[in-house]
Amino acid sequence: MELIELKANIRNSTGKGQARALRRAEKMPGVFYGPETEPVLLSVGISDLEKALKKSPSSQALFNLTILNGENTSRPAMIKELQIHPLSRDYLHVDFYGISMDRKISVKVPVVAKGKSQGVELGGILQIIRRELEIFCLPGEIPDAIELDVTDLDIGDSIHVKEIPLQGDIEIPADVDFTVITILAPKAEVEEEAEEGEEEAEEAVAGEETSEAESKE
Repeated sequence: MELIELKANIRNSTGKGQARALRRAEKMPGVFYGPETEPVLLSVGISDLEKALKKSPSSQALFNLTILNGENTSRPAMIKELQIHPLSRDYLHVDFYGISMDRKISVKVPVVAKGKSQGVELGGILQIIRRELEIFCLPGEIPDAIELDVTDLDIGDSIHVKEIPLQGDIEIPADVDFTVITILAPKAEVEEEAEEGEEEAEEAVAGEETSEAESKE
């Protein structure tokens, strides 16, 4: 995954008044921090951040964050927290966390099904149980997505975490037996099986009632 370029300015004050002033200027307050790094107060252009996020193929964008303060410095960073107004959906505050390109990090990447499965051809339904997976790898090895070939999956088949082919030094710190993708039976077939089950249950109850009545006689 490539680092997305983003610029930020140093800010020297805090508080609601300063935050409102920034938003009037179409900017938002933020902070940069990380291991062995003193927190740095920032201001970021709202449209700049929106454009940068749209360039990321996954929900976890990585940035080459350039901090403008006379002597410009660039640091690889990821968003640790992005506060959004619950009603207006406006960006309120962003926390950037400094990362090292030679140290593994945990990120989430989307799951993508490739191909058309045999089960779907027969009327089955493809269900993606987990649309994102958390992986642990170096920042430079983060894939745009985890692609899973479903061509050979029949109705009732599944792909579990332990069956996912991984490239490079990538780990998935999740339950290895967790189902990621499955092919469900056609809805009509499921309903039919349910109805048959109900009929069998009713017949069993009726049989028990008949036996009880005969025993009383």
